[in-house]
Amino acid sequence: MQSTPIRLTDRPRTVIVIHPRERRSKCSVEPFRKNPDYLFTTFPNPVPIDLSNYVRLGIGGPVLSEADDQKGLLLLDGTWKRAASMEPFYSHVELRSLPPVRTAYPRKSEIFNDPEGGLATVEALYTAMRILGRDTTGVLEQYYWKQGFLELNGWA
Repeated sequence: MQSTPIRLTDRPRTVIVIHPRERRSKCSVEPFRKNPDYLFTTFPNPVPIDLSNYVRLGIGGPVLSEADDQKGLLLLDGTWKRAASMEPFYSHVELRSLPPVRTAYPRKSEIFNDPEGGLATVEALYTAMRILGRDTTGVLEQYYWKQGFLELNGWA
């Protein structure tokens, strides 16, 4: 009999909606799939929980703050173009932006420009967790650009 891992917090689970064309091998949050503190769903499948006490990380909203501490996080994972196509389906979830943070993820798109301040999903998750005072232990553990990201932002 397989046991279910115990959740580490009483806060709402972090919800990560993955675009169906996103390659799992390149997904920076893939290591969290078996962690019970995270709920993954593939777009356009509905998120199977109530999102009324959640904030959606994105660009253009009020800056995430400690006042959002008891709220769950919703992240849309995909290229910037794909994530933008998913946003209208989650417009009912309050939008929060992150303060200026520098990415270490090497961007190579020759077709589309990434938005100013764009981060890899795991970088955004880590930053949000720091702001909310949540435990970040292990969040960047499998992120190839971990050290560069921490150094760029003065967190090393």
